[in-house]
Amino acid sequence: MARDGDGVAPARQGVSDARLASGTGKPAAEWFAILDELGAERWAHARIAAHLVAEHEVAPWWAQGITVRYEQERGLRLPGQQADGTFSVSVSRSLRGGQLELLDLGVERFSGSAGGGPEATSRSAAHPTARWSLPGGEQLLLTVGPPVSGKCRVTLTRSRLRLPERVQPVKEALTTLFRGVEDRQR
Repeated sequence: MARDGDGVAPARQGVSDARLASGTGKPAAEWFAILDELGAERWAHARIAAHLVAEHEVAPWWAQGITVRYEQERGLRLPGQQADGTFSVSVSRSLRGGQLELLDLGVERFSGSAGGGPEATSRSAAHPTARWSLPGGEQLLLTVGPPVSGKCRVTLTRSRLRLPERVQPVKEALTTLFRGVEDRQR
């Protein structure tokens, strides 16, 4: 498995082995053995996932999960790393309020740290969003999920991080940003 700069293996992302086996009929180790036998460690992400769907009738969502786990286990991808080599970090909270109310609150709260208002918003989607482009090609995405028991899942994602060592500081910064939103709910 790939290691970070301190020589520590980062935590693996994804579903548990038991859930993977339940959803696909095989545990991760069996899928990895199949892929190793094919030489899939030299394949692109899309090819691995497509093979699992076409040749093993794995549902696309599960094929993506198996592929990411395989790439992480074989040191081809670090946790949080996207297929293009960049990293993405998300922080979510369940907050009281309506979707548009929480979208507006998030835009108000997060615009200062993003250097201004969002460049795009979608207020009519099932999951309203606001998106900012940040320096260095990074992006910030605010998403508000539908209400469940009076609360909506509000997610803030920072993507296109180029260096893995930025993941933890960015996660901490996103967590701090949410504290201001949570405080306003009290």
